[in-house]
Amino acid sequence: MRGEIEPGVTPSPWEELRAHTRARIALGRAGHSLPTREVLAFGEAHARARDAIHTPVDFGPVEAVLTGAGMPFLHLQTGADSRETYLRRPDLGRSVGPGALESLRPHAGTYDVALVVGDGLSATAVRESAPPFLRALLPELSGYRLAPVVLVQYARVAAADPIGEALGARLTLMVLGERPGLGLLTPESLGLYLTYGPRVGRLDSERNCISNIHAGGLPPGVAARATRHLVRASLGRELSGVRLPAGDALPGG
Repeated sequence: MRGEIEPGVTPSPWEELRAHTRARIALGRAGHSLPTREVLAFGEAHARARDAIHTPVDFGPVEAVLTGAGMPFLHLQTGADSRETYLRRPDLGRSVGPGALESLRPHAGTYDVALVVGDGLSATAVRESAPPFLRALLPELSGYRLAPVVLVQYARVAAADPIGEALGARLTLMVLGERPGLGLLTPESLGLYLTYGPRVGRLDSERNCISNIHAGGLPPGVAARATRHLVRASLGRELSGVRLPAGDALPGG
């Protein structure tokens, strides 16, 4: 546990700072190497990150939240046909085939927001962090016209662009698992990407992002309120990304 010093370990002068962060700082040393405890912790974090990336997504917990909230939802798959292909071909994770888009046509309408949930690079985040975030987010979006939620397998951020366009939404909110780092909680981290006027070809500079959403990072309730503020600002200005004034993109701005 943090705060305990192993025999033979020289502590770091930054040891006290470890109480304020989960970052891998002040690890100390054992001779010219790392303490055994830190070597083992690194291996555990690496294994958790690999599991998060390679484990197939389970949308069951997300579906339960949506069903409880009375929100209709649809399933979709990007142009990738397997997890291995998805990891090797990011371009396929951004694309949605004609057949998949055609399945959205019956659900098209005039919507303010299309909410898309994708597996991204962490199935763990979708299973653990997406349900509490959605429970906090859906009430914050009350008053807006919401499209059916789309659950997407093998998804990259830009997959929300053709989906939002096909549904007729003014903006999209893509929620997906972030690339895991080597902290013990980061496999649970979600990212949210807002894009106004979704269509194929949108640039990353035309998106706004709220990241590190999980119980050990940005709390779901705080992230949900920040999302509501961002949605209101984006719809009001009819734009998103770097053109959205910084004050408008922040709560209290």
